[in-house]
Formats: sequence, C-alpha cells, structure tokens
Amino acid sequence: MQDLAGKTAFVTGAASGIGFALGRKFAETGMKVMLADIEADALTGAVESLHDFRPNVCDVRCDVADPVSVERAAKATYEAFGNVHVVCNNAGVGGGSGIDNVSLDTWRWVIDVNLMGVLHGIRTFLPHIRAHGEGGHIVNTASMAGMNSGLGFSPYSASKFAVVNMSEGLAKQLAPLGIGVTVLCPGFVRTRIWESGRNRPERYGPTQIPHPASTAGKLLAELTELGRVGLDPANVAAQVLTAIRENELYVFTHHGADWRAELEERFAAILAAMDKAAARQAL
Repeated sequence: MQDLAGKTAFVTGAASGIGFALGRKFAETGMKVMLADIEADALTGAVESLHDFRPNVCDVRCDVADPVSVERAAKATYEAFGNVHVVCNNAGVGGGSGIDNVSLDTWRWVIDVNLMGVLHGIRTFLPHIRAHGEGGHIVNTASMAGMNSGLGFSPYSASKFAVVNMSEGLAKQLAPLGIGVTVLCPGFVRTRIWESGRNRPERYGPTQIPHPASTAGKLLAELTELGRVGLDPANVAAQVLTAIRENELYVFTHHGADWRAELEERFAAILAAMDKAAARQAL
C-alpha cells in the first residue's frame, strides 16, 4: 500500500512502546488511527498526547486474549472511521523461562496474548478487508526470539516462533488478493515488556517474577528503561511503515553480526540434519 493518507489503521498494544510509536507514525502520515490496549489509564494518556491529530485518533480498550473484546474493538473502529486497511497485531507480553519454574497459567497467558491475540486480530479484520476490496496490510509483531532459540525454553519464544510461521503462511495466501503481510522481528527495543505482568488478568493467576528473573535480565531492563540500550520505538515504526509501502514480509530491526550468526548457526544445523536424512535414504 503506497498511499496511506486517509486510510485507517488499527493497532493493539498501542498505549506504549512499539504500538504507540506505530500509532503516532500512522497519524503523521495522514491516517486515521484506532489505538487499542488493555491498560486503560495509559491508553487515555497515549491518545491525549496525540491531540494534534484529533479527531483522526481514537482509542478503545481491548483485551486481545478475548476474541469478543477484539470484535467489539473492531466494531468501534468501523463506527469511528469506516473501513480499516492496516491492522497491527502488536500487543505482547513477556514471561518466564526455564524447564521447571514457569506455571501453566503463565504459559496460557503468554500464548493467549502473543499468539491467540494475533489470530483474533486476523480472523476479526481479514473478512472485513477482503470485503471492502480497497487493499490492506496486516502487521504481526513477533521477535528475534521467534527466529532463534537464544532465550531457551520459554512461552515467549514459542509464541513468537508461531507468529512468524503464521505470518509466512498468511502472506502466501493473501498475496493474490492484494493484501500484504509483514512480520516484525525486533531485537532489544526500549519498551516496558519487562513489566508486562502489570496487565496480567486475574484469570491467569498471580503475577510471577517479571521476565527475565535473572540479575542480568533485571539490569538489562533497567538500562533499557534509561535509554542506554535498545532501539527507539520510533525507529521501529519507521521501518514498519516502509515495509507496508514496499510490501516486505520481514522486518528485522537489528542487523548486527551476533544476530546473523545465531540465525546462521540454526539454519546450518537444520541443513546438516537434512543432509544426514538424504544420506541415510541413499543407502
């Protein structure tokens, strides 16, 4: 989608971090924007900070883990702005890691938000985009943790791997319809994902120690909060905007040698295993 002015975007997790940066960037391009988030007070503050773009920016409270809540948010968006063209399934939470110390409730919470939240956004808005026939683009926020296993055994990584796969499959199916798909795989970005337990609904049990629980992880979170490490969310939003306009499937926000080396190591192991399988079959 080249010409975004006058089009409508729906963004989840939009009260802060990458979601808010996306909302601001879309508004700056002349789009109408619905900011959706589960955190009511932060959402109010976010939309107030974009007062220069009113009435083209509105907000709606939305729990992406609840399909009914997503459908209600979609209805509110249609009523406010009409047809929706860009959907950013961005809301996400962290979680624990390790084999023994992550509860089933935490697994359900992370999967419900990070994976099922993306699915709920797709199944809610895709029929609408197909029906209006004006084109569209779906952006699903994954992570570099969805491309390698650097975080180990964790619900976060599992959910992000799934989002990458969903996005790749969806892109193939929607390309003939003129609907683009982008999967966003950021590295370290200055967001509050380390504190995502603040929005954990009671149905998922008590909040555990914020992820990651290690001393090193806590230090990284503090440095991120201070802006000493991590990419500015505005930079990520600019990359996503370019990807929408150029119909790019992947957005990797970080391009360092370490990130590439981890991917190459994983792909090399996969190819080596396939070579072994081929050799066995040849015997």
